[in-house]
Amino acid sequence: MAYHGTVVSFTSEPSDDPGGLGIPVDCARAIQLVILDVDGVLTDAGVYIGGKDADHVIELKRFDILDGLGIKLMRQVGIEVAIVSGRVSPATTLRAQELGIEECHQDPGAAKLPIVRRLVEDRHLPWDSVAMIGDDLPDIPVLRSVGLPVAVANAVEEVMREVQWVTGKRGGHGAVREFAEALLSARGEWDAVVADYLAERTDA
Repeated sequence: MAYHGTVVSFTSEPSDDPGGLGIPVDCARAIQLVILDVDGVLTDAGVYIGGKDADHVIELKRFDILDGLGIKLMRQVGIEVAIVSGRVSPATTLRAQELGIEECHQDPGAAKLPIVRRLVEDRHLPWDSVAMIGDDLPDIPVLRSVGLPVAVANAVEEVMREVQWVTGKRGGHGAVREFAEALLSARGEWDAVVADYLAERTDA
C-alpha cells in the first residue's frame, strides 16, 4: 500500500501508523528496490566545472561518505539500489562503480519513469516494493508511481506534496544514510546489519 501525499518527518522509531513519524512497517518490509536521484539527493546539487578550454573540461561533484555506507547496508540485506539521474556525468558513473551499483542510468532528457518502469518490469516487481528518493520536478512521475515516495529536506515544494516521508537532512549531507537507517529500522534489520558489519571488521 502506498501512502501518497502525506509528508511526515524523520524518526528512527518504526511505526505501523502511516500518519505517524516513522516509515510504516508493512511498507518498509515490502521494499525490494530503492531508486536514487543524484543531483540534490546524493549530492548537494552543486557542480564544479573547469578546465583549460572547451576540449579539456573537468567536472567534480561532492558525494557524502555516510550515504555510501547506507547504500551498502541496504544492499547487504538484499535490497537492490539503482541510480537514475537526469544528467549525464562521469562523476556519477565513477561513484556508482565505487559502490558496486550496476544499475546506473543517466538520461539527458530527465525521462526517468520509462527507465524505472523497465527496472520494475524486468524484475517482475509490484510498484509497492519500490522506493524512490527525489528532490526536483523530474522525479515526480516516479514518485507518483512507487510504493514509498521520499523527499530530501531540500526538495522543492512540488515534490514535497507527492511524498510520504521526508528526511531531516539535505541531499548530499547524509540524507540517503538517514533513509537507509529508518528503512532498515522499520524492517527490524538495522541492529543486526550493523552488528554484522562491525563483526566483519573486528580483529579476532
